[in-house]
Amino acid sequence: MESHIELWNLVREELKANLSEVIFNVWLSELELISLDGSRVVLSIGEFKRRIVEQKFLGVLKDAFEKVMGFSVEVSLIDASGSEAKKEQLRQSELEIESKQFENTFKTFVVGSSNKFAHAAATAVAANPGNTYNPLFIYGNSGLGKTHLLNAICHEILQNDPSVNYVIIHGEDFTNELVTSLANKSMSKFREKYRNLDLLIVDDVQFIAGRDASEEEFFHTYNALTDKKKQIVLSSDRPPKEILSLTERLRTRFEWGLLADIQPPDLETRMAIVKQKAEGLGFEIPDDVVQFVAEKLRNNIRQLESAVKKLQAFVIIHGAPLNTITAQNAIKDILNDIKPLPVTIDNIIAEVARTFGGNAADIRSKKRDALSSKMRKVAMYVVNEITDLSKEAIGKEFGGRDHSTVIYNLQEIGKMIEKDRNLAAMVNDIIKNVQEG
Repeated sequence: MESHIELWNLVREELKANLSEVIFNVWLSELELISLDGSRVVLSIGEFKRRIVEQKFLGVLKDAFEKVMGFSVEVSLIDASGSEAKKEQLRQSELEIESKQFENTFKTFVVGSSNKFAHAAATAVAANPGNTYNPLFIYGNSGLGKTHLLNAICHEILQNDPSVNYVIIHGEDFTNELVTSLANKSMSKFREKYRNLDLLIVDDVQFIAGRDASEEEFFHTYNALTDKKKQIVLSSDRPPKEILSLTERLRTRFEWGLLADIQPPDLETRMAIVKQKAEGLGFEIPDDVVQFVAEKLRNNIRQLESAVKKLQAFVIIHGAPLNTITAQNAIKDILNDIKPLPVTIDNIIAEVARTFGGNAADIRSKKRDALSSKMRKVAMYVVNEITDLSKEAIGKEFGGRDHSTVIYNLQEIGKMIEKDRNLAAMVNDIIKNVQEG
């Protein structure tokens, strides 16, 4: 290493790679390297955070240094806050800093008719974790604010009790961590970490479905935490009954608490989101431009937020007037990414027919021969995976079939995919080809 600064930067990158952005920003971003003497590392941080970091993250820091340096080290923390008289003042200021670092708080969540119930459930859980709705299961399509609510719950609980032992993790990361623990024969450490939490938040929990080891471990983790009345919050792109490869015992447990869905926001909510994002950037947008953006981007909050940033950059870089024509030019790349739904469904059906060597017309027909039925089920499955269509709407696209028939077909093809790796690969290829085509 050329310098201690270079080493510290590498350690920080290692921490960021192994922790969520929220955790790093709130608890570890203010750490400063004071000294590195052989195998002894001294870091400093404000007294309030020092106590929490020592309790929760000392092992994480030690692991990061040892991975970068290649040998065992001793990590210690000192108080950087100054005199004792300033500690209470520091605590208050740091809480304010944390509030700013958590962009996804309840204060920044725009409530509308499409998400009012999920928001109310989330605030109730945050106010009384473990004793209100356990688990809280929030579901809805990508980009509608599920992750925002999960982070808001975590932030609020930590504001009320900074000593809470918590993990906020993506479903796929849970599986990856489990695989690593199995490979390293460190399952006891994994179980100690997850089964002694006060708060477990898993985003996109559907990613553990169909993975035997992950489901088994999560089942026992779930039981261990709920038995002790510790709070679990989960999110998914669909309700538990529609996670087709999820085991029944997990499905029923996910449904024990409260299910709360989030739907695409209405026009008024979308306009409020655009205004709020603009205000947060110190960017004033005329009402007609706000409405234009909100009308063009209907189904995804992330796209709305991205559009505001692009519009601001476009105005600054090009010196363009802030009007609807400028807005059209600024967000045209986002608009071009949105394919009309009928075109998407036609593409799915055509791709399924091409893959199976069948006729696209047969997929929408009433034909019941083996090939037509299989193609139809696969097409329904893909439509369900990559569009926002309800089960009723999917049924109408496929010969006017009813809601229960669609669910049955989805369950059937889900079971087939679980058992047949070749079919699973074909379906994945179909999804990839449609999305990239």
